[in-house]
Amino acid sequence: MKEALVSKGPQVEIVNTPIPSLPSPDHILIRVVVTGTNPKDWKLPDLYEQDARTNPGDDIAGIVHTVGANVFEFKPGDRVAAFHEMRTPHGSFAEYAVAWQHTTFHIPSNISFEEAAALPLAAMTSVVGLYDRLRLPQPWSPEVSRDEVTDIPLLIYGASSAVGFYGLQFALRSNMHPLICVAGSAKEYVRGFIDESKGDVVVDYRDGPEATVEGIKKALKGRELKYALDAVSLPESLDNIAEVLSTDGGHVTLVLGHPKKGLKEGQKYSVTMVGDVHNDHKDLGYVYFRYIARGLAEGWFKPQRVEVVPGGLGGVQKALEDLKKGRASGVKYVMRIEETEGLVKGDR
Repeated sequence: MKEALVSKGPQVEIVNTPIPSLPSPDHILIRVVVTGTNPKDWKLPDLYEQDARTNPGDDIAGIVHTVGANVFEFKPGDRVAAFHEMRTPHGSFAEYAVAWQHTTFHIPSNISFEEAAALPLAAMTSVVGLYDRLRLPQPWSPEVSRDEVTDIPLLIYGASSAVGFYGLQFALRSNMHPLICVAGSAKEYVRGFIDESKGDVVVDYRDGPEATVEGIKKALKGRELKYALDAVSLPESLDNIAEVLSTDGGHVTLVLGHPKKGLKEGQKYSVTMVGDVHNDHKDLGYVYFRYIARGLAEGWFKPQRVEVVPGGLGGVQKALEDLKKGRASGVKYVMRIEETEGLVKGDR
């Protein structure tokens, strides 16, 4: 099969490798139809200075090929999306990839492979951030009502990013308001999801740090801000959050770790590690991936907008370069594997 391997740069090379065998009875082998991309696909090789080439793709959308002996929910031919275990072999930048059954879910008939490929890693990151790190009320919690607002101000910094966009939708499902969404060029897209009648607002970070902080304070209307999801996770976003977060146990969770400069005494900090659903938080991953599938089918959960990068695996290089240059605004880059040059018809 064809597989794209990534090294520092990013540099991408397409090679011929054997189709994977199942690593365990709990794994699924998936014929990849569309692969998604994430910023960490270029960041990790740079961060760890990996000269060795790896396949870091973790967002799979495709068709089940083979299932392990313990797999009970899926069968060959099923349309599925899956979160491949990070930093392990057989990722989604290939014709075939493997995933654990508990981080695989059925794609509803109203969702395309392209849309499904935009979901797994980012959507689950928002789950871990909101419901494990921040410990906010889950959508089915007794304290969540469909009729009455769950009066919890929540700051989502980077609401048009993949993690922020999915976090916004889960917060809406938990009926939390006001939602204070920091965004930039895609702010109107975000505005289409919030409920301004319940106090939700969009603050444009491009107006500068002082205006951003003032916009957040204005939206709070004197209330304490106890919870913040930082989907940007840059020093400047953390600095701005520190200016508005409660010093009496206010908690910010980030999607990337970096020094806690700017935080004040009494403010809590955590890093959201989505890989936890492959280790200590398997139950969380299992339940929420199935909940996501239900939300997609019922229409209250939406995939992020996608941009198809042409060339199949040959498009991985451009996608990662554009991610590194910050060109993605409110979109996910995805690639259709069938467009890869050199694929032999009939092998798929």
